[in-house]
Amino acid sequence: MARTAPLTPLGVAALSLLVEEPMHPYEMYQLLMARHEDRLVKVRPGTLYHAVGRLEEQGLVSATGTDREGNRPERTTYEISGAGREALTQRLQDMLSVPANEYPSFPLAVSEAYNLPAGVVIDLLEGRLKGLAEQLDFLAAAQERVRTKGVERKYWIDMEYQQAMLRAETGWIRNLQAQLGTGQLAW
Repeated sequence: MARTAPLTPLGVAALSLLVEEPMHPYEMYQLLMARHEDRLVKVRPGTLYHAVGRLEEQGLVSATGTDREGNRPERTTYEISGAGREALTQRLQDMLSVPANEYPSFPLAVSEAYNLPAGVVIDLLEGRLKGLAEQLDFLAAAQERVRTKGVERKYWIDMEYQQAMLRAETGWIRNLQAQLGTGQLAW
């Protein structure tokens, strides 16, 4: 069946895992969580099963067999198809080359922050800075762990990107707080 819609982020993650080797959706979920990929894509076991089902309907993956261990439910193992590899390649090329507005909530909050007193905005942004610092610490520690394990950099360059974006956001927020605090930005 022809693919009609672009791959979702979860579809990209699932196909990328199946490039490594055939696996069942629960195994895919465990691997995504073990790799902390949930920082890149929203994933839950149920949504992953549905995503794999849609990939199968589109002919991008195919079932290779079903097995059962003990009293556990049957698990269907999937592999990526040739069409799946093509779709993954095309979607990655599009994602890397074409900027997309993903509508994150923070820019909306910033655009409407004038509805709050400047002091409240400064305090709220301070809380955000603490959360950003925690994320930066987590990524730095994770990066050091994979580096120590000898994992090739190409597998974790996303951590470098995320750290750069977090640092940029941190700097922007600190500048805004300073402007609000000194009155340089009329509120």
